[in-house]
Amino acid sequence: MTTAQEGPGGVPGGTGASGAAGTASTTGTAGYQPGAPGAAGYEQPVDYARSGASVVVGTVLAGVLMIIAGLWGFVEGLTAIVKRQFYTTVPNYTFRLSIHGWGWIHLILGIVVLAAGICVLVGMVWARVIGVALAALSALANFLFIPYYPVWALIVIALDVFIIWALVTGLQRQPG
Repeated sequence: MTTAQEGPGGVPGGTGASGAAGTASTTGTAGYQPGAPGAAGYEQPVDYARSGASVVVGTVLAGVLMIIAGLWGFVEGLTAIVKRQFYTTVPNYTFRLSIHGWGWIHLILGIVVLAAGICVLVGMVWARVIGVALAALSALANFLFIPYYPVWALIVIALDVFIIWALVTGLQRQPG
């Protein structure tokens, strides 16, 4: 490209025969030209509507999944308390706790995760932070519960990891 074809600041697309400038000088931002990643002053345009919608959808999905995980934890704990023989006991397991004890842990954790999920759906920002901590705690409790009911525990761990990801994504600072 020759210098005659370059506009102000050496950006390609200067004024043509019609007198209309194709440079960033018409946009009011010096040196800015959309679609020119190598140009000086280049800024990637942000699609606020799209990122806002994805954050909202992710947060709502995380809230709903927290409610489901809370209900699952409640049922898991209630089953361990009422019908202890449903779960198998593991001899010589490092983290010795009775099935009854595991039941109370899952029952209480399930109720708290359910309540936090409802608060996330209502839109409380503190519930997102608490939700991340509770999902991490739930994942840890289910990791320790793997010897008693492996498939269920692994499914809940995967669900908790997704909940953490969705809540942390929603916590990112919104441009605006």
